[in-house]
Amino acid sequence: MARTAIVLGAGTGGIAAANEIRKCCEKNDRVLLVDRNERFLFAPSLLWLAVGARRSKEIQRPVRELVRSGVDFLCGAIESIDPASRTIALDGRSMSADALVVALGASLAPESIPGLAQAGHNFYTLPGAESLRDALAAFQGGRVLVLTASPAYKCPAAPYEAALLVDAFLRKRGLREKSAIAMYAAEAAPMAVAGPAISAAVVAMLGEKEIVYAPNRQILSADPATNVVTFADGSSETYDLLAYVPPHRPPSALAGSGLVGENGWIPVDRATLQTGFAGVYAIGDNATIALQMGKPLPKAGVFAYAQAKIVARNLVEEWRGRAALARFDGHGACFVETGGMRAAMGSGNFFAEPTPTIALRPPSLWLHLAKVLVERRGLGKWPFLWR
Repeated sequence: MARTAIVLGAGTGGIAAANEIRKCCEKNDRVLLVDRNERFLFAPSLLWLAVGARRSKEIQRPVRELVRSGVDFLCGAIESIDPASRTIALDGRSMSADALVVALGASLAPESIPGLAQAGHNFYTLPGAESLRDALAAFQGGRVLVLTASPAYKCPAAPYEAALLVDAFLRKRGLREKSAIAMYAAEAAPMAVAGPAISAAVVAMLGEKEIVYAPNRQILSADPATNVVTFADGSSETYDLLAYVPPHRPPSALAGSGLVGENGWIPVDRATLQTGFAGVYAIGDNATIALQMGKPLPKAGVFAYAQAKIVARNLVEEWRGRAALARFDGHGACFVETGGMRAAMGSGNFFAEPTPTIALRPPSLWLHLAKVLVERRGLGKWPFLWR
């Protein structure tokens, strides 16, 4: 009997899941990949774009060029999801499947902070990274403020990388002595899930570059007319250039689906990524896995990719009437670009108890090149690695 799998979302996890299902399933089975965008954006490279190290076209590919033969890609807006019947509404059409893989990522909501969208540059989007690039190109010195607008966000290293890359950019242009850089974080410590040693190492990296670091500073509003940011503790800061990570929200398609928990994200089994509904899985940023330490597993592409492989193999095994044996083990790694073609890397077991066991390798050219290799894979430059 022919089966159908629908993968919702053509990000890193969604593309990997669709390709792996297609690889493992029978020829007469159908694999559908759905997304509202026809082009895939390799989001980690937005940081390089923001400092002029990449062009926009270099970090994007048409989704159809990244999927295996036999994966049907549909571009459209997902209006609703009914996990009980494994049915979705796509641009007014109803579609059902034997398995659903929900990989819709996280939505960005800069508008939830008054004035923020108008005051600065959201480098988590292509337009925002492009505007930051242009602003840096015209910058002649002054106060640069990098901030996180909420304590939980995807790619936990990214804002700290942004501050370090801006530092390197200004040094290269001979503007660092005319500039001050400050990193204001809503969270208590950098990459806190990885543990205090990793947090301290990242703070030290900022200190070495004379980047001011201020944790636990929750932004309340920004005023683009006066270039002033106001924080919840009553303090305020001025800036000449503002770059920020916006608040994150669950995708609107999840509303009313019955999939989400109290926090708005989809709780899943940590080993299988199974939701509370048979044949429905969630991977990547829209899923949440609670760790024993009380924090959730970080939202990061490395986890979405690994989870995709697990889900794909297990659901095909279930279609064949066999036991699902693959398990997501919580291992992952994260690069920290420090500028000057150097990067550090934290890696280890995030499922270790009572706390994750993560080690940090110091910055080196080799780790920077390793990150470039990951980018090449993510953009399908070596299809055998993607597929």
